[in-house]
Amino acid sequence: MKQIGRLITAMVTPFTENGKVDYEQAKKLALALLDSGSDGLVVSGTTGESPTLSQEEKLRLFKEVKAAAGNRGAIIAGTGNYNTEESTELTKEAEKIGVDACLLVCPYYNKPTQEGLYQHFKTIAQSTKLPCIPYNVPSRTITNMSAETTIRLSQIENIIGIKEASGNMDQISKIIQEARKGFLVWSGNDSDTLPILALGGYGIISVISHLVGKQIKEMIESFLAGKTEEAARIHRSLLPMVNAMFIVSNPIPLKYAMNQVGFRVGKLRLPLWEPDEKSAAVIRETLKKYQIDLPLK
Repeated sequence: MKQIGRLITAMVTPFTENGKVDYEQAKKLALALLDSGSDGLVVSGTTGESPTLSQEEKLRLFKEVKAAAGNRGAIIAGTGNYNTEESTELTKEAEKIGVDACLLVCPYYNKPTQEGLYQHFKTIAQSTKLPCIPYNVPSRTITNMSAETTIRLSQIENIIGIKEASGNMDQISKIIQEARKGFLVWSGNDSDTLPILALGGYGIISVISHLVGKQIKEMIESFLAGKTEEAARIHRSLLPMVNAMFIVSNPIPLKYAMNQVGFRVGKLRLPLWEPDEKSAAVIRETLKKYQIDLPLK
């Protein structure tokens, strides 16, 4: 199994002027992110506007980005939705392409029970040899996957960890304490990265690493080296960037920011829309205060 790494970027999906997936720009972005601190990439996650991508587009993205990245970093395919059968089939197809792992968002909208969540993830995991990473993000899915359910899932060999975006540190602490040995916890919120590391978590599946990846990497490495004051300083310095990138729903601010700094990723697909001018002004002013780590050429 490829080492997944501590800093994973949830990559945006670039679009052309006419709204088609820009596969060439996606490959350039993948390499730029790997050059600026990322250990791996999530392709076609929420930040990649997965609900608006067709299965054909997703599979081509997996194939093209994996080919571009080669062995430089782990490519994690976003293959989950609220339909277990569809998620299973897409995961099988992604495995054939040769991705390194899959990210499986908690089923949204239909509000399954905890047992339903367990059976959903178990079914997908048992259909593949890929390492599987469930993604708990109740602010978007409504349903929170409990610590107890995650701990049960950790006993399934190829469920290697979780992306935890509940923001509930008690819940996250319980997972870290009671899940099987070697089960990894990635923060799903950029503002929670350092607190989760301090609890014994593993890393971050990040949004702002598009722009400040090297700085996040430095924070993680400082913490691991015992330089907690330096890690805390970097953490505090990045919080205004986090706030700006979530001033309205992700990835609206991020795509605007990337176009502003000179890395073209195109517009959003409906129902997402450009940020209002007040939000856009905050994003522009925030960008002026930071060194942008993403290579722009």
